[in-house]
Amino acid sequence: MKSTRRSFTIAGSMAVSFGGSLQALANAPVAKPNILFIFTDQQHAGMMGCTGNPFLKTPEMDSLAATGTRFDLAYCANPVCSPSRFSMMTGVLPSRINMESNSKAGVAKPSAEVLSRSLGQVFRSAGYETVYGGKVHLPMTLESIGFTNITNDAGPKLADTCAQFLRQKRDKPFLMVASFINPHDICFMAIQDEKSPGSKVARPKPLVDALELPTGMSKKEFFDTVCPPLPANHEIPAGEPENVLAGDTRGFRTHTRKNWTEEQWRMHRWAYARLTEKVDAEIGVVLSALRETGLDQNTVVVFSSDHGDMDAAHRLEHKSLFYEEAARVPLIVSWKGVTTPGQVDKSHLVSTGLDLIPTLCDFAGIPPPPALKGKSIRALAEGRAPASWRNSLVSENGNSRMVRTERYKYIVYGSGARREQLIDVIADPGEMQNLALDPAAAPVLVEHRRLLKEWYQQHGETLDRKYTVANA
Repeated sequence: MKSTRRSFTIAGSMAVSFGGSLQALANAPVAKPNILFIFTDQQHAGMMGCTGNPFLKTPEMDSLAATGTRFDLAYCANPVCSPSRFSMMTGVLPSRINMESNSKAGVAKPSAEVLSRSLGQVFRSAGYETVYGGKVHLPMTLESIGFTNITNDAGPKLADTCAQFLRQKRDKPFLMVASFINPHDICFMAIQDEKSPGSKVARPKPLVDALELPTGMSKKEFFDTVCPPLPANHEIPAGEPENVLAGDTRGFRTHTRKNWTEEQWRMHRWAYARLTEKVDAEIGVVLSALRETGLDQNTVVVFSSDHGDMDAAHRLEHKSLFYEEAARVPLIVSWKGVTTPGQVDKSHLVSTGLDLIPTLCDFAGIPPPPALKGKSIRALAEGRAPASWRNSLVSENGNSRMVRTERYKYIVYGSGARREQLIDVIADPGEMQNLALDPAAAPVLVEHRRLLKEWYQQHGETLDRKYTVANA
């Protein structure tokens, strides 16, 4: 059986016999592993080379997948920045504090109870040094959730600061969160395009650089040979609920969906890939320091993103929706020599919001807060079968709720003539047909209405009545 203990501390320095050395080893306390949680902003699950994406190269992310397990069915708790980050740091759904969109981040107030069992507080109480660098975007301070801030920069300086931290001597294990900004800068392509010519909204330099064509290549050659084509699911799905973009108060998503040309959509995909490569290189600075110091031998590395980007699917960009491109995110768990190298888990539904704290506690040997309903994925990452697993998973946003099962995805909106969406994700991975409109699928639709309600009841959460639909 593969050992999961990577290093040992042996008290005393006196010379002993070989037998005495073995006895000292047997009696030595086991060192807790370090924890490094790296996450990006707005990267969907398919935006890595290791997923088979031919339009970008991500050697650093791929290196983690090569030494660990990649979870193919990982969903964020809410496909928007602040709610998703809140869930990852606290282990509860964002609706617990009535924060279902970024606009509510300034008024939502987590209770003292929620804060007391947050990620940093749990690990700080267990003797870990807990540090956080990069983008925050939370409805509470880092100190309130148990972290010391090492930098507010979310780009190259973050990578350098993390590397410097790793090279320092310390006498306790660490939990470090590195929150990178990109490929989030892709947002500004649509935001700027929708604005008037006199708008002061400027594209950040990383996006300007990402939109450049390869040196010496003509525009025709670029589009003929290297620019990503439109995705197979580029068109608007049949029977799509009319309130999909109800939360688009700024108008740029409606603008791009109606007006962007094929060339604009393809340029968006090109720039998105370049921004992902940029953040991969920044992550590489951190991972290089981890290897150089030998800390990779006793550090659990988890990689994910707060949410995805529509990446031209269904004539959409940005986030906030329950289509796969926005709601499904990368998730890799890697502990060199412990996790199963190169394993891809394609069958277990994972919540990056609910399951992060239980998983990291499991690796660190820390009892997880009993009130949390998430599950540890450690056994799965090590190639072992868990005692039990969920058969459905919920995600939330500002105007709808989703429940995902093994074969189907059910989405219900709070209003509209067509309030429901049912997708067979096995037969229709591009999510182009709404089976909620098909009488033959009525039994499945009724079952998923029930599963959504039951999930909230079983997890001690509240499902707003506007998301329940009476069976016909």
